[in-house]
Amino acid sequence: MSSKDINLTPIEENDIELIRNWRNSKEVSSYMYSEDEITSNQQKKWFDKAQKDETSKYWIIWYDNKPLGLASLTQINKTLNSCYWAFYLGDTSVRGAGIGGKVEYRVLEYVFEELKLHKLRCEVFTFNDKVIKMHEKFGFRREAYYREHCYKNGSYQDVVGLAMTENEWNILKDGMYAKVYRRN
Repeated sequence: MSSKDINLTPIEENDIELIRNWRNSKEVSSYMYSEDEITSNQQKKWFDKAQKDETSKYWIIWYDNKPLGLASLTQINKTLNSCYWAFYLGDTSVRGAGIGGKVEYRVLEYVFEELKLHKLRCEVFTFNDKVIKMHEKFGFRREAYYREHCYKNGSYQDVVGLAMTENEWNILKDGMYAKVYRRN
């Protein structure tokens, strides 16, 4: 799936070592619930499970023909008509260049236009202000605060739950597109 210069391609087995290297890097793992080093065997098991899981989708983020990170949808639930999403840029050289916004727009477009879900949710550590602000810039609203949700960095960390509904998407999508692609 692509949107202008961002492509999201389904992960393949030959991507798993690249994903593992990104995920094991301190720049990525410091924002994840677990910072445990992932072994090759664990990564292969994760991939095999992900390939069979109909409630999840995982994509490599491509920009200018270069793989930059991973985007995912999890807990896709047709009964609740919602899912969770997350992404990370494993190539830290592109952080701050607007790539995250383009990925976010594309995922929102996919969830609401293609999957036709009602709600997209995410969770972010409270110490990750930049990502919280990015989600809010796109119209996500805070709807949960999980106190001491995850043990990390020697203490329990708080997490913010954010979400956007299809109605909010329909109101905001044209303005979002203009913001995301005004740089081009």
